[in-house]
Amino acid sequence: MSAVSVLVVDDSATMRSLISAVLRRDPEINVVGTAADPLEARTKIKELNPDVITLDVEMPNMNGLEFLEKIMRLRPMPVVMVSTLTQAGTDVTLAALEVGAVDAVAKPAPGVPAAEAFADLAEKVKVAARSRVRPLEDRAVREHEGVYHADPNHVLAIGSSTGGVEALLTILSAFPADCPATVVTQHMPASFTRSFAARLNKVSAATVSEAEDGAPLKPGHVYIAPGGEAHLAVSGGRCRLVVADPVNGHRPSVDVLFGSVAQLGRPMTGVILTGMGKDGAKGLLTMRQAGARTLGQDEASCVVYGMPRAAFELGAVERQLPLSRMALAILESCAARSGAPQSVA
Repeated sequence: MSAVSVLVVDDSATMRSLISAVLRRDPEINVVGTAADPLEARTKIKELNPDVITLDVEMPNMNGLEFLEKIMRLRPMPVVMVSTLTQAGTDVTLAALEVGAVDAVAKPAPGVPAAEAFADLAEKVKVAARSRVRPLEDRAVREHEGVYHADPNHVLAIGSSTGGVEALLTILSAFPADCPATVVTQHMPASFTRSFAARLNKVSAATVSEAEDGAPLKPGHVYIAPGGEAHLAVSGGRCRLVVADPVNGHRPSVDVLFGSVAQLGRPMTGVILTGMGKDGAKGLLTMRQAGARTLGQDEASCVVYGMPRAAFELGAVERQLPLSRMALAILESCAARSGAPQSVA
């Protein structure tokens, strides 16, 4: 496989140098150029045809979000955002992930070495190079409503990673106010999850919040796993934040969440969405074996068909669906009172 070609876009010469140096340490990556602003970047994209762009959020002439929107409309390609950890930087980065950026990394905080801050940058760039990027016009639209009748005992568990911001926004924006009690683990840095929950709360008729230890599972509420030092699990009808080592390299882990839901003894549905790796596959199989309905995002609509593929190949996925049909399928599944899982379609 040829090296992944990358264009580094940042208004800071120091940051361009740091990002380039980190990426060049990986023999599978070739930094083909740098640009100081979107105008220069536009020219370099035409000249160099990079596989991936790393894009600063705050730049002169045109900010990173505006430039990203133009890229996704005119020349869709994989983009990894590089942002500060300020509240404003976090909000803009989340907006960029909605628009179509594959992933994001945080710039080094004062006193933190670049190699440490950018430890996963190279891997994210390589994942981005293998991702599926679609024009904004082709993105999934909101599902129609009015078909769901609440089962107050049902619990819905969703797991996602790379590409999950867009997927979760698409799904939760279609949820009614009486949606099932929903728990979500999205692989995301700790600095992003609270803002992400707030953004989801604005677009959903349900109440969306970052999960707190001991919070009761209630219909009409969606609980987002906080990033950081704990896994989200459920027990005794409540959210539990479990301080433990990473599982499958992640904390919070989808497998931990799914495994705990499988033990509830209540009607349940498990959903695995776009993401790299295999986190959630075993947990979803445990849920299916415990009687849950299980759904997986299909390959064509995933940004990265990793987690759903692993779950499907393991026999954990009852049905695979495109993102555009997922919300309706989830609500129909959660409205069902009982019944054994169907054959994998």
